[in-house]
Amino acid sequence: MTRVPLLSAEGLVSGYGGAMVLHGVSFSLAEGEILAILGKNGMGKSTLLKTIMGFVAAREGAISFAGQDSTGRSPHLMARDGIAYAPQEFTIFQDLTVEENLRLGAPSDTVFNARVDRLENVFPRMLERLKQRAGTLSGGEQKMLLMSRALLAEPKVMLIDEISEGLQPTMIARMAEALSTARETFGCAILIVEQHLAFALKVADRYAVLKLGEIVEEGAAGDPSAASALAEHLKV
Repeated sequence: MTRVPLLSAEGLVSGYGGAMVLHGVSFSLAEGEILAILGKNGMGKSTLLKTIMGFVAAREGAISFAGQDSTGRSPHLMARDGIAYAPQEFTIFQDLTVEENLRLGAPSDTVFNARVDRLENVFPRMLERLKQRAGTLSGGEQKMLLMSRALLAEPKVMLIDEISEGLQPTMIARMAEALSTARETFGCAILIVEQHLAFALKVADRYAVLKLGEIVEEGAAGDPSAASALAEHLKV
């Protein structure tokens, strides 16, 4: 049975100024699904997430979320509708505590208090470090904080940009487990863009390869031949 898309794009074209980066990108993400968008640097992965979120304007095509046309909606409205965005750049407040950063992800103190314990299943370190200044966390822990803050909004969809970048192998393995647990605990679908092939295939249900702004290949992440077939696309 075909799953009804929760988030989808059809013929998406976008870019910066007169330079187009995406050239007719189409994809769908079902409720509770994890889709990995794979590709090397400069292929348009981050631009795709920013276009979905409304930070970059779509020049052509359409974005649909929860059955509604979301093309051209502003970032704060996309967030209100239920899409959380964890960008590649660190966007935490270094001088605030972990708890103060987390509270920014909840609409009120009441909601924060009701939801924060649910992070125990996903990122228990965050609850152990609530009073610690965010800037003193390791790079991997800061990424956990970024993800934790997004989860406190209880989004329907999470957009995650290169979460494995710069992490040690042990932290990458922990992040893979955390993303799977986040889906189970919070019930969200996840669209993740990545270059780390093994990490992406471990986490995702499906993959799509973005090359020069176009989807050139798609498949099931669990396919035994996926890793060898995709290695060429990600070769530097």
